[in-house]
Amino acid sequence: MVDWNLAVATATRLVRPGPEVSRDEARAVVAELRRHAKVSEGHVRGFTRMGTDEIHDTPVLVVDRPGWIRANVAGFREILKPLLDKMQERRGNSPGGAVLSAVGGKVTGVELGMLLSFLASRVLGQYETFAPATRELPAGGNGGGRLLLVAPNIVHVERELDVDPHDFRLWVCLHEETHRTQFSAVPWLRDHLEGEIQSFLAETDVDPMTFLERVREAAQSLAGGRPEGEEDDGGHSLVELVQSPAQREILARLTAVMSLLEGHADFVMDGVGPDVVPTVSEIREKFQQRRAKGASRLDMALRKLLGLDAKLRQYKDGERFVRAVVEQVGMDGFNRVWTSPNTLPTKAEIAKPADWVARVHRKAES
Repeated sequence: MVDWNLAVATATRLVRPGPEVSRDEARAVVAELRRHAKVSEGHVRGFTRMGTDEIHDTPVLVVDRPGWIRANVAGFREILKPLLDKMQERRGNSPGGAVLSAVGGKVTGVELGMLLSFLASRVLGQYETFAPATRELPAGGNGGGRLLLVAPNIVHVERELDVDPHDFRLWVCLHEETHRTQFSAVPWLRDHLEGEIQSFLAETDVDPMTFLERVREAAQSLAGGRPEGEEDDGGHSLVELVQSPAQREILARLTAVMSLLEGHADFVMDGVGPDVVPTVSEIREKFQQRRAKGASRLDMALRKLLGLDAKLRQYKDGERFVRAVVEQVGMDGFNRVWTSPNTLPTKAEIAKPADWVARVHRKAES
């Protein structure tokens, strides 16, 4: 269904080159990002009070754009395997299925590569947790992942914003280190997310050609393939293929979890920042302006491919949820959110933090 090697080759060929730096500058950036990631670990754990007695065994990988592409293709390949196997079996039972699969896999590989080439120049960092451990992608124990810091993108943005590069690199590391702390200090979180995704995919009854068309539309929208003047109606996403109430419930839970994780990282970044990043106010203001201006094309890609057009809203809604809960019950009270899947906020509670406080704290105290 997807030629993954062709997806990597296409994305690597099409991705834009990073900013011009000398070899010595590149080495200095990589070394500094690794130092900041290490320093951020103590700052984040001290502020969040999460996993302070444990030692991270998840590696920090400072990568270029092709490295980010390879890591994400490995993750996609793993998490989507059950769905694609199901679609492959369905197509294989149809007349000419083998030929269609071979051709379709090549086409989808190219289209997916186009999407990844676009995203690869924009992601600053990521905690990647689903790709299996390899020599190129080492991972922590017990199914842990790896922290990716995309050096050329960080340098590009710090130059574009005209901010202090050393402060900006530490600021980015604080956000990404929060994600590493979330998954390392909450051992059930990765398995819970994977279980939710697989439950969603297991109930999906997707016509292979429809699936391929959705991917193709996503890639074409990034490549300027939509006819001039045609409005983006926000439709034709994979979420349109949700058929059952159970799938809608799972999607709502996943949206709530992602809002929590992203909002928590933003909250921690802003909470730690003033003490360790001297120019944090300037960085935050300029970065927010950039995020708002650059949201349309990135959100369009994610909406078209996944049907999740709430990426930026997740940062905002999630951060408001975390801030409101911490104000009401303190950091230790907020950290009850990590007790079990049952204490995660619902999508409705993300919008109404007081409802989560009432449910979780009242139940614990009764």
